[in-house]
Amino acid sequence: MNIIFTPHELELKLGESVKELRLQKNLDRQSVCERADISLNALRHLETGQGATLKTLIRVVRALGKQDWLMGIAPTVSINPLHMVRDHLPRKRASRRVRENGKKEKN
Repeated sequence: MNIIFTPHELELKLGESVKELRLQKNLDRQSVCERADISLNALRHLETGQGATLKTLIRVVRALGKQDWLMGIAPTVSINPLHMVRDHLPRKRASRRVRENGKKEKN
């Protein structure tokens, strides 16, 4: 069964993970802030789930040596030759759904 978290719950969990990693590395907040070049309040907001910018998250994760966390989110970029066809125009709208009787529905 998949558990669906709210954005606030995810912020809290992420903040707890960052704080736990910081403590495992035996680093105080001030040291991490200096390494990440962020303010103490920014780190405090991140760790407590009170909202932080993406830039703050990236800087802290890099300062803690866990860039691989971020690479798990970002897809690996690879070029598919089928996407390079010049005559292919980008889609402007979604396709119509087909009813059970074979006729197309209007949206």
